[in-house]
Amino acid sequence: MDQEIRERLDAQAGVIARHQLRELGARPCDLERMVRRRDLSPVYRGVFVNHTGELSWAQLAWAAVLAVWPAALWGPTALRAHRDHRVRAAGESVEDGTLHVAVEHGRRLVAPTGVTLHRVRRLDDQVRWNLGPPRQHVEQAVLDAAGCATTRTGRIGVITAVANAGASTAERIRRALDARSRIRDREWWRGVLTDLAEGTNSVLEHAYLVNVERAHGLPAGRRQARVVTERGVTYRDVDYDGLVVELDGHAFHNSAVDRTRDLARDLRTAVAGVRTVRLSYGQVFDDPCGVAASIAAILHAPVRPCGPRCAVPRSA
Repeated sequence: MDQEIRERLDAQAGVIARHQLRELGARPCDLERMVRRRDLSPVYRGVFVNHTGELSWAQLAWAAVLAVWPAALWGPTALRAHRDHRVRAAGESVEDGTLHVAVEHGRRLVAPTGVTLHRVRRLDDQVRWNLGPPRQHVEQAVLDAAGCATTRTGRIGVITAVANAGASTAERIRRALDARSRIRDREWWRGVLTDLAEGTNSVLEHAYLVNVERAHGLPAGRRQARVVTERGVTYRDVDYDGLVVELDGHAFHNSAVDRTRDLARDLRTAVAGVRTVRLSYGQVFDDPCGVAASIAAILHAPVRPCGPRCAVPRSA
């Protein structure tokens, strides 16, 4: 096999297209020989991989892009590609098993099996062609991937995972939002991104802010409050004067080591004269009104019912 072909295969996770082979000087008879010798195996029409086994996710992504070239990974698939390189610990995948690929608006193509095509106007403006495979800019991909989520909680999870991993920021995502002429729930998006910029780092923290604190008129706590201790710097999820609320999401507090570290931190906080309340999904999502009443009682702060069915009495 020609050295240039080998280099192209190495650069594309072992995947190559017929048109690329032709550009590198391979003749039809050369391709037939490589397939016959099993140096290359067909994936899609005109797309080949350099082995006969099961394809990796990266190889499937390359094959999907090359099958409808010029094209780029889009939405959830683009976000996964960004995560694989930069934010591997960003939480659970938003993939649904389908490869999302974008092509320029107006092209008439039949999507390969397992590929969902998106026809996009001014595709070049939203794609990083220098990456392998080419993919949508991360901020645009976040918006489209979150839009694929079936619930608002799922949307928030996509955004916070990317922001927490350092792949982007709330401000950059907000600029991408503003640049879009059409997007559903624009004001809701703005509110979520504002909250994220102010320190809510997870779905659970955002739910506490909106459903517990704001909905019931509790005092505004300081988010991700930085505290320097004898053991180093630590961050408190919500810091009221004399009370710390720690919000334990399963993604970050699901092992014995995590639990031991959390309890040790609570003990040091108590020694410093500050009380700690630790909440999880059950309290915040299933009983936000009861949580609000309890926090208000600890703080000796006023609290109001969030609606006619709220468990907080109107006289509180």
